[in-house]
Amino acid sequence: MDVTLDAGALQAFLRDHFPQVETRYHVESVAPMRLVVRMPVSEQHLRPGGTVSGPSMFALADVSVYLAVLAMIGPEALAVTTSCHMDFMRKPAAGRDLIAETRLLKLGRALAVGDVLIHSDGTDAPVARASLTYSIPPRRA
Repeated sequence: MDVTLDAGALQAFLRDHFPQVETRYHVESVAPMRLVVRMPVSEQHLRPGGTVSGPSMFALADVSVYLAVLAMIGPEALAVTTSCHMDFMRKPAAGRDLIAETRLLKLGRALAVGDVLIHSDGTDAPVARASLTYSIPPRRA
């Protein structure tokens, strides 16, 4: 299966359809059924104690699977999350961006399932893991 939207096209999609988050996520690489997204960590992502908040990591995982699906099927703004399970494993490294390595496990006509490993830039140990399912709207004839 070939990639339909490359990194530049995905960033443009975010700019055009979700300008409120376009600068929060940077698509680093796209390959068939795989995607890497960087989230620059700033003060807005931190919770008391100086660690990245769970909702910030959830948002990174969610947008990463969404973009991985779009990379394969093309621009489909109405694809939506139907389920998510997330494990938080360790505290992210202070002052480092978060990197989401995303892999689509299934890409069907109606559903896509993806796994995301999130780690702090420069480290290999994951700080979180997520499994998400997306609903893909029916194609119009």
